[in-house]
Amino acid sequence: MNTLTLNEKLFRESVPPGGLCIDATAGNGHDTAMLCKLAGPNGRVIAFDIQTQAVENTRKRLAEQGLGNAEVILDSHANMGSYAQAGTVDFIVFNLGWLPGGDHTVFTHGDSTVAAINAGLELLKNGGRISLSIYYGGKSGYEERDTLLEYLARLDPDRYTVLLTRFYNRTGDVPISAVIIKGT
Repeated sequence: MNTLTLNEKLFRESVPPGGLCIDATAGNGHDTAMLCKLAGPNGRVIAFDIQTQAVENTRKRLAEQGLGNAEVILDSHANMGSYAQAGTVDFIVFNLGWLPGGDHTVFTHGDSTVAAINAGLELLKNGGRISLSIYYGGKSGYEERDTLLEYLARLDPDRYTVLLTRFYNRTGDVPISAVIIKGT
């Protein structure tokens, strides 16, 4: 059991056929592809990344798998509110940190991630979910982790449920998984 297997289970439980999903950090396109498959041909996926390489990698992966129900956008996840209407999104996924195999000097930051989560919460349907995989360590990870954990603790419990999963008996900078559910 690891963060990836937890995420896959959450994806399968959260994405309805025909649903609208957002991959806030497209990376190499693995999550985008899975969301496309789960949402199906009548669904839609919007994927964001700030790195040209990530956008290209994601588009290539989708093309190789014949998945045409995604729009991959070179833009910050903080701007996702410009690409979907409030109350229409079923599921949003964030894999935080840096692009695997990419430039490790480019990484997500707490301030833009909090802005993106705020935008995502407005976009979610009631009962919709946000999945966060918080990879930390290195130059920025601790700052982002601490910012996010403080932010998540302050979310209004009358509007959101926040679940946090840690692999408590593992050593090192083990990723933290969080889920925000809109509605109580």
